[in-house]
Amino acid sequence: MTSGTELSPQQLSTGGVVVNVAGYLFAPLDRLAERREELRSLCKTEHLKGTILLSPEGINLFLAGSRDGVDRLIGRLRSDPLLASLETKESVSDRQPFRRLLVKVKKEIIAFGVPGVMPGTYTSKKLPAQELKQWLDEGRPVTLLDTRNDYEVRLGTFAGAKPIGIDHFRDFPAAVRKLPEALKHQPIVMFCTGGIRCEKAGPFMEQEGFRQIYQLDGGILKYFEECGGEHYDGDCFVFDQRVAVNPQLEETAATQCFACQHPLTVEDQQSEHYVSGVSCPFCRKLTGDAAPVSLAARRAAIAAVADPLPGAGPYLNTRPLNVPAEYDRRTLIDVLCGLHPHISRAEWLEIIDKRLICDQRGPLTAETIVRGGQRLARLEPNTMEPAVNAAIDILAWEDEYVVFSKPAPLPMHPCGQFHRNSMTHLLSMAFPGERLSPAHRLDSNTTGVVVFSRSRQAATMIQRQFEQGTAEKTYLCRVVGQPAWEATVSRQPISSQPAAHGFRVVDEADGDSAETAFRVLHRCANGETLIEAVPRTGRTNQIRVHLWDLGHPIVGDPVYLPDKQLGNRQTLTPADPPMCLHAWRLTFQPAAGLSPVTHEAALPAWADHARHKAP
Repeated sequence: MTSGTELSPQQLSTGGVVVNVAGYLFAPLDRLAERREELRSLCKTEHLKGTILLSPEGINLFLAGSRDGVDRLIGRLRSDPLLASLETKESVSDRQPFRRLLVKVKKEIIAFGVPGVMPGTYTSKKLPAQELKQWLDEGRPVTLLDTRNDYEVRLGTFAGAKPIGIDHFRDFPAAVRKLPEALKHQPIVMFCTGGIRCEKAGPFMEQEGFRQIYQLDGGILKYFEECGGEHYDGDCFVFDQRVAVNPQLEETAATQCFACQHPLTVEDQQSEHYVSGVSCPFCRKLTGDAAPVSLAARRAAIAAVADPLPGAGPYLNTRPLNVPAEYDRRTLIDVLCGLHPHISRAEWLEIIDKRLICDQRGPLTAETIVRGGQRLARLEPNTMEPAVNAAIDILAWEDEYVVFSKPAPLPMHPCGQFHRNSMTHLLSMAFPGERLSPAHRLDSNTTGVVVFSRSRQAATMIQRQFEQGTAEKTYLCRVVGQPAWEATVSRQPISSQPAAHGFRVVDEADGDSAETAFRVLHRCANGETLIEAVPRTGRTNQIRVHLWDLGHPIVGDPVYLPDKQLGNRQTLTPADPPMCLHAWRLTFQPAAGLSPVTHEAALPAWADHARHKAP
């Protein structure tokens, strides 16, 4: 590293030696807001630019500035006992690679979204750079797994490495589950830019059954620093204006497209489709050259991840436990008993003794004092989830949204006994490059039309229509008995919280307002009736509760039984007769300025008479 006098802001922007520093440490941090202000003030004083991320799980930073400024910042951080072991990697450049300073408080210092993976407590075995080089020199049989995004891999990677094949690190879990089963018994060395992604990727792969996982300590940049470019082909993508560095940690001629932000090699920049500041060859591919993916291919993707069902297990399930503010400074055992009174104190003590309740630092004891807002995790080894019907169909795949026909029984979200065997989890596995977000929900036992948004903008637009009741929903129900009416409207309020038995019911005193219109479509010879239901509000279990209150519960409903009785279970099994509630038709506006669209799901056999009564 080059030492020298402190550079002025002008020098940092126009030339001179600029020190680039990157580092991270998983450690339980407190006083996050206070730390943010302290670090922001120091960085401004020292004219440092870049990003510092703070979270309850630790710190991640990538900054640039003068030698003295960087040294003062790192010295301040290491003076904190919680951050004393912070290690950093450095390189130099002749210009400031960052445009501004950002100091942020986040939930995670590296977004992963898998609860229970806590590098502050456990990481996979780390392999020093020199030892990896020795392995490769000797030709030792090992799989090199590149955990980075595809666009990073394209600029360079280790010779013979296997890219995981993702566009964002949040897609890593789904990609791992598609790896060959044989790899679970072979040695794997995973690597990324600086090592931080592997801190979470390694433990996750071990949870998935991979038995010989190593992570390259310090990542590619540390390897460059200690070993140069042997066994590595190309450059390493970095997340600043330098775009990429070579094995000598020098900035290369790679650049990024102004339009799509794809990294571009020198060869890419020589393409006839490259126009500096306007477009590149990858823009061309994104705007129409690639063949569209057929619905048949997408349906096949769903079928592939559902056989076998991902929750068939056994696997280690991790459930989040968040401490409410009212339990601040209480013991762990008191918090657990207060939050989950249906589990006895003796059972909770047994779970704690098995080291199955933990935080970022590791397993907790019964007498541990916890804080309001603290995030805990409950580990459930050897989890096996009940079977579901995963025959999800795709009715429409548009630029802004996707419409599915949901089978039953299938929970939409992880809940209760279900996590991996849920609709959102199956879709995340089938389409790891998508960010599909449900605009509304259907009960586990309900079939029919459900819409997912494909972008944040679409989610805001479409979800608002369901929240405000402007989306039009039509359901079909087969009910017990024959109503005295041909059409009616129920306005009975529904309890805002589950009652003691765990189900919603009519609550005339404190319930939320609700309204459903019903119309008889067909009176069946066996004494049942086919009914059309149009909910004008969106309360939980609204249609089921209103029909039950009217004395005509839905056929096959395991909760709302005849004669105002309540059942003792929520979710049916695939072997049970169906609950006869079907989301038939859905109308909504997909985007501002566009006309409303209507989608229908095919009629189930029990609702066939509806086709003759459609308005």
